[in-house]
Amino acid sequence: MRLRTPLALLGAALLVLVGPPLLTAGSGSDTGTQIPGLRFMVPNTPGGGYDITARTAAKNAEDAELTHNIEVFNLPGAGGTVGLARLVGEHGNGRLAMSMGLGVVGAVHTNKSPKTLADTTPIARLTEEQDIVVVSKDSPYKTIQDLLVAWKKNPGKLPVGGGSSPGGPDHLAPMLMAQAAGIAPKTVNYIPFDGGGELLASILGNKVAFGVSGVGEYLDQIKSGELRLLAVTGPERVPGLDAPTLREAGLDTDFTNWRGVVAPPGLSDAERDKLIGLVEKLHDSPQWKESLKKNGWDDAFLTGDKFGDFLEEQDKSVDSVLKELGL
Repeated sequence: MRLRTPLALLGAALLVLVGPPLLTAGSGSDTGTQIPGLRFMVPNTPGGGYDITARTAAKNAEDAELTHNIEVFNLPGAGGTVGLARLVGEHGNGRLAMSMGLGVVGAVHTNKSPKTLADTTPIARLTEEQDIVVVSKDSPYKTIQDLLVAWKKNPGKLPVGGGSSPGGPDHLAPMLMAQAAGIAPKTVNYIPFDGGGELLASILGNKVAFGVSGVGEYLDQIKSGELRLLAVTGPERVPGLDAPTLREAGLDTDFTNWRGVVAPPGLSDAERDKLIGLVEKLHDSPQWKESLKKNGWDDAFLTGDKFGDFLEEQDKSVDSVLKELGL
């Protein structure tokens, strides 16, 4: 994720990759991407950003004949830290990977998790993505300005829902919005959901005044008219979507989320390189490039040690921003 505000900067974009029993004969074996029994863990519920990215990546890898019979499974809880603890406990397992992103970085801080991303093997950062501000089709808020006027009058009475725990992208984005609008972040009534799938029902049922989520999670609902898109959180408008940026709406801030892939600790160099090689082949495939375009994801590819350095920087940035926001 990338945050830009007068007082803090966070950063970058993106998430995911692979699952279970991999490849038989064919191009996968020829290119060294075969990892029999590979599994891909999603640390939140079905329908969220990690889930969509993971399943998209798995399908793309199979369609590109890089691997076969990929298993993608969900292990939700505590903003992704339940899955993180499971991953770290699988020491030396070169056939397991986990989709993750900024939300897990934040959840480690807010849940005081004894296991952190420093305990994992960094594989790759895949994507960067803007968040969106959405309401139900019958919401009284027709524009982002309408929402801001009501929010400023009584922030505590307008609950905002997000698909991440405190410290995650869907929490940080509205907090930065509030700060830029002159609303004290501590007065914001933020309701966390374990992924975008759970959040969607509450937005549609008007149980929250508005929701904040990744752009790729609700494209279908926006296009069908079930959701009304009020704004995007990045520095530029999203092609194909009729919505202003936060800066266009008069808020001096912008924000992007990112997603990636990590593996258990204790892998051999060969196991680590095999996972990185698979992701590199996926990244270069036409199937993945089409998925980036379709889902509104920006390519933010970074692998291995460089991704590890990025994770360390993000950990420090999240800690700094939470402190600056008084959270």
